[in-house]
Amino acid sequence: MQSVSDTVNDLGDDPGVDPAGGRGSGLSREQRAKLPPFAALRAFEAVGALGGIRRAAVELAVDHAAISRHLRTLEQWTGTALVERGAGRGGRLTPQGLIYYRHVMRALAELANATSDLQFQGSDTHLRIWCMPGLASQWLVGRIGGFQASYPDLGLEVQPSEVLPDFDAQQADAWVHYVIDGQVPTLPDRLRSVTVARPRILAVAAPSYLAAAPVVDRPADLLRHTLLHEANANQWRRWLGCLDVEAPTDLRGPRFWQGHLTLGAARQGQGIALANPLLVLDDLAEGRLVEVGGWEPIFLGSYWFTARADGWRGRAIGNFRDWLVRHLASVAPA
Repeated sequence: MQSVSDTVNDLGDDPGVDPAGGRGSGLSREQRAKLPPFAALRAFEAVGALGGIRRAAVELAVDHAAISRHLRTLEQWTGTALVERGAGRGGRLTPQGLIYYRHVMRALAELANATSDLQFQGSDTHLRIWCMPGLASQWLVGRIGGFQASYPDLGLEVQPSEVLPDFDAQQADAWVHYVIDGQVPTLPDRLRSVTVARPRILAVAAPSYLAAAPVVDRPADLLRHTLLHEANANQWRRWLGCLDVEAPTDLRGPRFWQGHLTLGAARQGQGIALANPLLVLDDLAEGRLVEVGGWEPIFLGSYWFTARADGWRGRAIGNFRDWLVRHLASVAPA
């Protein structure tokens, strides 16, 4: 008759038992005993991939002495010299180290991929969106309730940001950002992007400002007005150039650094701002702002939707992307 301890050993210690209840191919006790510390393997892989101890230390954000300690631990564990020592060597792998590196790299890559797949299963229940501040405050927050109503089980988080999130650190699942024509960013290969809107750029002002300011009959007349800028005058300069107006090098006007602040000043009658219909749709409809001039449509850039390629077809990301494109199409089709 089996004892309780024998039964536990049969179920929990047998290397052929799958934790899910079936027969698996788990590691034996001997194999587990031979596994080196994970931190040492991680340091060794970085040294092999980057070609040096100091480079690995920068990549892993640790002191180079810590990398050296991990390498010594791994060499003691394996009983083999894995890294060449001496002046000018810089952490170059020995022939045995190179063979071992290839095995370690493949194993860690498989572990990283499996972890990534698991993380993106979780992303189907919670969606974190980083979005350009202007688009987030002037358009997205007033309309995203419709998306939430369609997916009430989905946790939703919106953060205004102009900078690329760290997708590897799970800062965000998707990033909606503006790309100026001719300034396409270089994004990591693991990310995927699609253009979701290409809005025209128009000049807008409050009726109270225009009532007390010089009449604008031609694009060049704008140079006699107070022009409201974001970080610099480049947007106004490009926009005027599209209308064959050469702006002076010292194009004046207050700077507000972000588009929604510039529009706030325009609503208060402080001058004329540049915006796209997505940012001023409600203002135009309710008369807080009016378009200045009725010239040819001018396009200076597009909104992009960026997410990790391995999560591109996930339920949450895919549904939000489709919703975004569908609702932007009526105002600013890509």
